[in-house]
Amino acid sequence: MKPLAFVDLETTGANPVTDRITEIGIVLVDPDGTVQEWQQLVNPGVRIPAFIEQLTGIRSEMVENAPRFEEVALNVLKLLENRLFIAHNAIFDSSFLKNEFQRLGIVFRAPVLCTVKLSRTLFPEHKRHNLDSLIERHGLQAEARHRALADAQLIHQFWQRIHVAPGLETVQAALKTLNAHPSLPSQLDPGIIDELPETPGVYLFYGENELPLYIGKAKDIRKRVLSHFAADHKSAKDMALSQQLRRIDWIETAGEIGALLKEAALVKQLQPSSNRQLRKNDDICTWTLVDEGEGWLRPELTSARDLEFGIHASCYGLFKNSKEATDVLRALATEYNLCDTLLGLEKNVPGKPCFGYQIRRCKGACVGHEPYAKHTMRLVGALTRLKLVAWPVNGPALIREGKELHLIEGWRYLGTARSEVELHDLLDATRPPFDRDIYKLLAKHVGKMIPLSSAHASLTRN
Repeated sequence: MKPLAFVDLETTGANPVTDRITEIGIVLVDPDGTVQEWQQLVNPGVRIPAFIEQLTGIRSEMVENAPRFEEVALNVLKLLENRLFIAHNAIFDSSFLKNEFQRLGIVFRAPVLCTVKLSRTLFPEHKRHNLDSLIERHGLQAEARHRALADAQLIHQFWQRIHVAPGLETVQAALKTLNAHPSLPSQLDPGIIDELPETPGVYLFYGENELPLYIGKAKDIRKRVLSHFAADHKSAKDMALSQQLRRIDWIETAGEIGALLKEAALVKQLQPSSNRQLRKNDDICTWTLVDEGEGWLRPELTSARDLEFGIHASCYGLFKNSKEATDVLRALATEYNLCDTLLGLEKNVPGKPCFGYQIRRCKGACVGHEPYAKHTMRLVGALTRLKLVAWPVNGPALIREGKELHLIEGWRYLGTARSEVELHDLLDATRPPFDRDIYKLLAKHVGKMIPLSSAHASLTRN
């Protein structure tokens, strides 16, 4: 049996990046069955929130004279060395430890087993697999709850119970299922599996140089990255990437929107060879309507390079180039009996009908047989299905996602910030051009946008 470490942490909150550890509990089990226990209160360097104090019973006064994490880090590292790291909702505990060690310049790696996932695999008939449910279901003896060592002891008890029933063979089969990792390319360090986070974000595949081969986004970085190496559904693209791959990097985000925005921005900035979509689209254009008087609205093609693109005027369609835009307008002219001259598809020669009128498609607005206003009504109706979502606020807007603030202005993604200082830096930076992919992404989340002006007060308070 591999040496085991049953681990539980108490913390100031749920975010491993911004919150801190307040207590560590570890139960060590050696191959010969020897059991050792270790616990330590930790001074987080910040006040413990009141609701956390009520939940755990650990008050700020209790940890005031306790050692900081850096004072116990080497001891913790030694205790966990060469052991299977077992925890309930293990991503929580391992992420907190990784971040604490990372602040000290230490890379923490350990094979991880989550007893929530193990319980689900062994007992799929049950819906709940939290620690309280396991206490009730398996008759575990809880001396306390929400204290680190007491919870680590409960996890150890659960491990002992399942080896009695359903038994060793069933547990080993479940562990084999949970640990059935895809075969990584031979040139990659196998330890990368334990480092990959199960959080939203962006991942980057690198070859021999510093330019990425591929950039992808994921709700779960670990799951998505490993899916590239699953032999049972490997595509030709994934096989080629596997052969060239030398290094994997990633950027965690607060949620899916942040991952989508970061992916789109990085692909356009770095131009990975294997990303066919989300490339630069500098020639993007759209139709707007110009008032020529007497009820005549004339379509005019507007380039994405126009800084006011999509803000003041109504816009219709996003096209790769002027040819695509013109082809769409010609198709609408045929479908809605519109005038080629009034649409700007033919030169306006006074008194001369357009070609469409000669083949009885145009209703004669070009020669006064139809009022301009009536023609305009049909044109607007034809363009309705192409109309872009109007920019919803006056000035910049924010989308809040966890502790991240995505700053947007006129459908342009200015960047993501975690503080008011960072927001000001983004506002002072050079404004990026309009981007079709960013627009399509943000238009789906327009209901989440709030004006920067109205958000200022709450940002100041926070």
